[in-house]
Amino acid sequence: MTQQRPGGGDGLDQRQAALVDLGTALRAAAYEFVTPTPETHRRVNAREGAAEARGLRDIFGWSRPFRRETLPAPLLALCERAQILQPGPRPDTLVSGVRFSTLEAPTGRFMFVHSAYPTTDNGAVFFGPDSYRYAALLARTVWKARRLIDVGCGTGVGGLVLAARAEEVVLADVSPDALRLAAVNVALAGRDASSVTLRVSDVLAGVDGDVDVVVSNPPYLAGPEATSPGSPRLYRDGGGQLGIDLAARIAVDGLQRLGAGRGGQLVLYTGVPIVDGRNLLRDRLEGPLREAASSWTWEELDPDVFGEELERPAYHDVERLAVVALTATVG
Repeated sequence: MTQQRPGGGDGLDQRQAALVDLGTALRAAAYEFVTPTPETHRRVNAREGAAEARGLRDIFGWSRPFRRETLPAPLLALCERAQILQPGPRPDTLVSGVRFSTLEAPTGRFMFVHSAYPTTDNGAVFFGPDSYRYAALLARTVWKARRLIDVGCGTGVGGLVLAARAEEVVLADVSPDALRLAAVNVALAGRDASSVTLRVSDVLAGVDGDVDVVVSNPPYLAGPEATSPGSPRLYRDGGGQLGIDLAARIAVDGLQRLGAGRGGQLVLYTGVPIVDGRNLLRDRLEGPLREAASSWTWEELDPDVFGEELERPAYHDVERLAVVALTATVG
């Protein structure tokens, strides 16, 4: 897939259309679910009485096994059409292969479909606390755009939260699996087909034309274990020894693209290793920012995330992982 323009269900295949119908039905049933970190998810599901789903939030939020009779027949039929049902741990149970999360932002209320817990597959499409922080950052940072590119869009949260403020949004990702789910989320958000484009793209390489806003929430963890050799999980692996290579590349490419046009805004949300009190990504981008940007700011949004990662050898010299925002203006 090189380009897709979904909207209102147009251009979606049968499985995607069924997911749109399922999300719409969940919304009508007043379904709400805020997805936590994987560690919180694991702990909550390990509690007594949480081994089997009792309702919609257990099935489509907590990814718990369920019996067929637990799910209303119309929703079960939509799950079967979408081909998301997988065998559960017991012969009489099933599990959903996707989750649905809700997000409320100043620009609207949204529902996003994404990979089920646990997100251990190499191509898992992740949504969680970073998604909520990213959406909040963008809602207070980006107010208007002619053509906005969400690089490494995943579920499409960045572009969709800002779609009401942009003339055109491009959701770009290297993963076709991510774009299939993003297409569903575009339809769930009710966006017009003419205003949102999906493109397979390695950073900005597959996106042509003028750009005035570039936003991104890339993977930022270092060298994660993969379920098969040589295949790191796309949603986790930020590249390089400490996971900052992809974020640095997006920032540099974004600054260059904005500089080649009429200028604009770059907003990067990512995690960074702090070593001896220094933000290593900030150090790496100092030169490119001085060369290309007219102004920029760094903001530390969360001083300490994914502390369990520090037990891994790659983080031997890292004192903490922080979530930061880089906002830069070109021109």
